[in-house]
Amino acid sequence: MADPKGFLKTRERETPPRRPVALRLMDWKEVYEQGDAATTRLQAGRCMDCGVPFCHHGCPLGNLIPEWNDLTWRGEGRQAIERLHATNNFPEFTGRLCPAPCESSCVLAINQPAVTIKQVEVSIIDQAFANDWVEPHPPERLTGKTVAIVGSGPAGLAAAQQLTRAGHTVAVFERDDRIGGLLRYGIPDFKMEKKHLENRLRQMQSEGTRFRAGVNIGVDITWDELRSRYDAVVIATGALVPRDLPIPGRDLPGVHFAMQYLVQQNKVGAGDVIASQITAEDKHVVVLGGGDTGADCIGTAHRQGALSVTNLAIGIQPPTERPDHQPWPMSPTLFEVSSAHEEGGERVYLASTVEFLSNEAGELRAIRVAETEYIDGRRVPKSGTEREIPADLVLLALGFTGTESDLMEDQLTLPMDRGNVSRGDDYQTSEAGVFVAGDAGRGQSLIVWAIAEGRAAAAAVDTYLEGETLLPSPIRPTDHAISI
Repeated sequence: MADPKGFLKTRERETPPRRPVALRLMDWKEVYEQGDAATTRLQAGRCMDCGVPFCHHGCPLGNLIPEWNDLTWRGEGRQAIERLHATNNFPEFTGRLCPAPCESSCVLAINQPAVTIKQVEVSIIDQAFANDWVEPHPPERLTGKTVAIVGSGPAGLAAAQQLTRAGHTVAVFERDDRIGGLLRYGIPDFKMEKKHLENRLRQMQSEGTRFRAGVNIGVDITWDELRSRYDAVVIATGALVPRDLPIPGRDLPGVHFAMQYLVQQNKVGAGDVIASQITAEDKHVVVLGGGDTGADCIGTAHRQGALSVTNLAIGIQPPTERPDHQPWPMSPTLFEVSSAHEEGGERVYLASTVEFLSNEAGELRAIRVAETEYIDGRRVPKSGTEREIPADLVLLALGFTGTESDLMEDQLTLPMDRGNVSRGDDYQTSEAGVFVAGDAGRGQSLIVWAIAEGRAAAAAVDTYLEGETLLPSPIRPTDHAISI
């Protein structure tokens, strides 16, 4: 365990400070300053000698959190990354992007601020990369079996790495021009600089994983052709169908899905030139949706030089303290101030968008909103409360409804389940040898679930190909939360 009295001696939770707002709005670098190693060790030392470490159960990956907290406190960084990598292929991603359900389950969080698990995690992997401790692990032998992974987000990459290490020849197909999926084009650089993705891809290439960017399965290669060329196929295409808002004025220029906007900026950040780029520069921006994607749009708009940014959410503002109906160790829904919210703009709750309004030239000029009221459990605009908000650019960050399945349904005749690809407890679809991992099967979810599903699906594929497997399988497709 870590310091037996650490949680008594170090009662305050401390994380690295964010860079000053005025400074970080001038660039696209990550918002957090470099953490202090001595502070990180003290924070890791707050980890208690829990009889039952509930943080284990709060994490879909089953991360060995107390073990690597202890090793961090002892200054054993190389051993810490070995224990961290034992359950998590990509701690540099989860340590920056995961909302940390493990911290909500921390025993210390019953009556003190939780251990800074997420910060300790990212400090371990950053130290490991800095010291060249992250080495390739190519297989000792090849099985002669081939696997195609369709989609290069966290689920696809996790499945690919596990299956490559098991000795299979793995090719990852990505329709975009670069590998990484939403890690590449959906996450702004101020949340995760792409150097972290590049570091991991280099390791995977050294292990033998093959990457095929710019290949759209179903168009460039049919699904049937892919199935005939490979012994197994893993669908990890994500859940990228955005939820629309079909109200009057939806077709006006200036109303866009959030992901169209974020992808373009990430491409520009990578050095591409985007003709007619959607930009917030010198515009009044309204972001619809109060989740992480909405916050990503807010931070991006600030950096592009928006005149104003307004964030509207249709529901009630979450509480700042854990509500009674979400007791420990559940992961509560709380009001959070992300780095993007800290940078400015206005947040409005109980706001229902009624109409997008145009000027005489047919351009977007404003949106009409009303207060939200609840009638028979439905959220509807309250009559008589309408008002206008100036808007030159509206971004729809309302979540996602499922995976893009038309070509899969046509070419593989795969059944769908509420917008997701149907599968069994072994991650296999009705088509023998075709498996599904991540959001494509479970719907929109967290990065930590995607990695966990990628690992579990890899174990199922290995079993299908070899009759048995030594790969770990942390979850089943039917799991929605780790039982406690």
